[in-house]
Parts: sequence; structure tokens; C-alpha cells
Amino acid sequence: MSWPFFSLAKSRRVKPINFNLGDVSISVEATAEHGMATIWDADILIWAASQIVEARDRGRSTSRLMATTPHAILTFVDRGVSLRDYERLKAALDRLQSTTVATTIRQPQQRRRHRFSWINEWKERLDACGRPLGIEMILPDWFYEGVLDQALVLTIDRDYFALSGGLERWLYRIVRKHGGRQVGGWSFDLSHLYLKSGVLSPRKQFAFALRDIVRRQPLPGYRLKLEIALGRERLAFAALPRDPFDVAMRRVGNKAVDK
Repeated sequence: MSWPFFSLAKSRRVKPINFNLGDVSISVEATAEHGMATIWDADILIWAASQIVEARDRGRSTSRLMATTPHAILTFVDRGVSLRDYERLKAALDRLQSTTVATTIRQPQQRRRHRFSWINEWKERLDACGRPLGIEMILPDWFYEGVLDQALVLTIDRDYFALSGGLERWLYRIVRKHGGRQVGGWSFDLSHLYLKSGVLSPRKQFAFALRDIVRRQPLPGYRLKLEIALGRERLAFAALPRDPFDVAMRRVGNKAVDK
């Protein structure tokens, strides 16, 4: 969830992401025609993962081939269902298919890299009269196997889809993975976060944007703060106490509303 796999910008990005830290190597490349897959495009993968996990938990067979409708995906990720939203969805599918990733993550031999696209292929299904029936997509092995490994899947708050900034969406992924529900929370050096984000903006601009996020506190379920440790600025985060009624409502797909 927290590695630099996606562009965090809404503007088109073509410049590759090249990240190396210890045994982890990630290279993300985009085409000039479509640009790099964004963290908003990754909502489609979140939908796909949710469908695979639900089917597995109910004892149904799962597959890398998935058939659905644009309406099902758009409503799941809290988007509109207008013609414009449908066109944006297809553009997102194009970016996911054309963006290539090469990584050593989850490779038994660290010198060997797995190369894939976020979607191997996708197509629109039409009836005999040319009316749309839905879409089909084939997921890559790397993603599919990771979803089936229960240790690699974390639930996310439904309010995640309302986050409008790429950096705050990526920070939520960082916080969700490392902060979890630990009482003491977690913290990261800002320089490390900047490196791990893969953004093109200068470090000072990154730090400014991060401080604004801390001021606004938009991440659902977590509290952020900046602190100084050994002369270096760090982002600390911890889970907020959860209301039992809200938790129960979310389990059945509803959101508790304060009155």
C-alpha cells in the first residue's frame, strides 16, 4: 500500500519512478499517450481486491479475469455515474493497462524483478446491437497473488475515497499499514517519506504540503502530528479511539451520522 507505485498528481506524469531502498527496487514507467496510473486510478484495484476477498471468504472460486459494469465500480469508489464519469473510468483503465511496473517486492530472489502492468488487458462488452453490457479485465499474477495472501490485505475506511489530494491518499496508506491500531502509533522521518512518495516536487514543497495536511487532519481514523527527534522533523501518527456503534454500522456497509 505504501510503496511509490502510482503518480500522486492529477496532471499527466510521464517521467518514470525509480526507487531503491535496501532490497526493495521499484521502477514504474508510463506511456506518453496515457501517462502514469494515478493513486485515484488505483481505486479500481481496491474494488477488484474487495471482490476477490469477498468471494474467497464466501467459499466461491476466484479468478484473475473479472467481469463487471462501470456502474458497479463507480458506486463502490463513491464516484458519479454520468457519461463523463464513465469516460474517466475508461481513461483510468487505459492508464492502469499501459503503466508498467518492475519490482523485487515479494520475489524470493531479490536480484530477480517481476514486471507487470496493473491490468493485463481490458475490454468493453457489447450486445449484438452495440449496446454496452459491461467490462472485463484481467489482473496480473503479482497483484492477484498478493490479494489472496491474507497477510497482505488491509481494510480501508470508506472515507478514504473522499480524500481529494494524492499526497493525503498516499499518507493514509502509509498510516494504515504502519500505524494500524497500535496504541503508540508510528512515526517517519520526513526525508524518508519524501523519498518513498516518488513525487516530482522539491522536498520543501513536499514538506509544506505535508504540514498543511497535519493542520487539516483529513485522514479518517488517525491523528497526525509533527515532532522533532534528534534534530530531525518526523511525522507521527496514531489511531483515534473508535466508537463501537460506528464500527458496527460500517460492518454492514453504513456510516454512522453524528447529530
